[in-house]
Amino acid sequence: MTVTRTEATKTGAGRSDAADLTATELLAEYDAGTLSPVEAAQAVLARIERDDPELNAFCLVDEETTLDMAREAADRRARGTTLGPLDGVPVSIKDVLLTRGWPTLRGSTTIDPAGPWDEDAPSVARLREQGAVFVGKTTTPEFAWKGVTDNPLTGVTRNPWDASRTPGGSSGGAAAAVAAGMAPLALGTDGGGSVRIPAAFTGTFTIKPTYGRIPHYPASPFGTLAHIGPMTNTVADAALLLDAVCGADGRDWSSLPPPDVPFAEAVPDDLTGLRIAFSPDLGFARVDPEIAASVAAAAEVFAELGAKVEQTDPGLGGDPAGEFEVLWFAGAAKVVEHLSPRARARLDPGLREICEQGAGYSAVEYLTATARRMELGRIMGLFHERYDLLLTPTMPVAAFEAGLEVPPGSPFPRWTSWTPFTYPFNMTQQPAASLPCGFTADGLPVGLQVVGARHADALVMAACHAYERARPWKRLTRT
Repeated sequence: MTVTRTEATKTGAGRSDAADLTATELLAEYDAGTLSPVEAAQAVLARIERDDPELNAFCLVDEETTLDMAREAADRRARGTTLGPLDGVPVSIKDVLLTRGWPTLRGSTTIDPAGPWDEDAPSVARLREQGAVFVGKTTTPEFAWKGVTDNPLTGVTRNPWDASRTPGGSSGGAAAAVAAGMAPLALGTDGGGSVRIPAAFTGTFTIKPTYGRIPHYPASPFGTLAHIGPMTNTVADAALLLDAVCGADGRDWSSLPPPDVPFAEAVPDDLTGLRIAFSPDLGFARVDPEIAASVAAAAEVFAELGAKVEQTDPGLGGDPAGEFEVLWFAGAAKVVEHLSPRARARLDPGLREICEQGAGYSAVEYLTATARRMELGRIMGLFHERYDLLLTPTMPVAAFEAGLEVPPGSPFPRWTSWTPFTYPFNMTQQPAASLPCGFTADGLPVGLQVVGARHADALVMAACHAYERARPWKRLTRT
């Protein structure tokens, strides 16, 4: 398989394969009558057939259902009626989100595929209502517990830029699918970095919006750490997907109303006057020099766009990994509490270990971790009175060997040891995006994280869009 790069600004008209088009480009072709939803669906299904045996991004592909949905979308367009802005656009769904008619196995052998599977998660329901074309379910580590993607049910998922490397996780299948042209849009989830880690590793875009922006049902056992996020090749595509799935849902008591202005309209020409903090290490993280250089260069672009950029740290008071692990590991223990000893023996060994650890925490330890979380929220709330946005690396390392939880030679056993920039902002529930900002000498993508104050999702998206316009990134083309 040959891997090349192609400019993100290239239009669909010059492409020979509809699978390489963004959602925005597909919609333009639909409107022009030069491409149909059926042709787009056939293109992504062909790409899956070609590339997924190597990448293992999908745990379920249902060609018949996909083509039926595409034909219905084509018929609506022929009649001059559509159900919504995403009518006819292919989308993949992470296999932790309920999808009517398809099993949601969460990467585990402990879930019965027989179901019943008669309900959609809110975000999935909204995409169905808008006529999006479901391509399939994407892989996740078992119960989405770690920052890489492999599980006992479907094995190891791989990075399209280098199949020997991990795409990250836990939304690794979604990111790999988007990067490889197996669906222009994907729904992922993020409880500690699970959309941002794989976006950084695969050269794609994502945003973990403010908690509650996208309704979540059933409630995650990881509680209010868990968000849902769009995963795409461009900021414009992410805005389309975010607009489609945000808004209140009665099944999620913490869900927020839709924004007054659609995210697709948050596209300023410059960032004049914006106050931006750039923190290379959050005051405690160690970052690979190649990645540090790319991220520092990206921060300078924001200054070129008119923002006032200042290098500073938010003053988090050290790495909150210990407190995050109390919250995360306790959540994992809750996930498996109903399983028999025989079923537990089939779990991912690492998951089994953290479940045992999480079950041993006391209520006081959990509340102490919660207090640290609340303090982080206070710190960041005051920080954003001085700065509109915070820039950091998304990841301190590039994608490493697939099938490992930590980079080779790491003295630490858990994924939290190499994700210091992501989980703090799950604890504070802030919007945090990851966008590509360069490549290592080995040709692996580097990600820049853009963090905003709670509810400042539109500002984060606007800043990312301005950066994308100023520095169009190169998308992956596998030939």
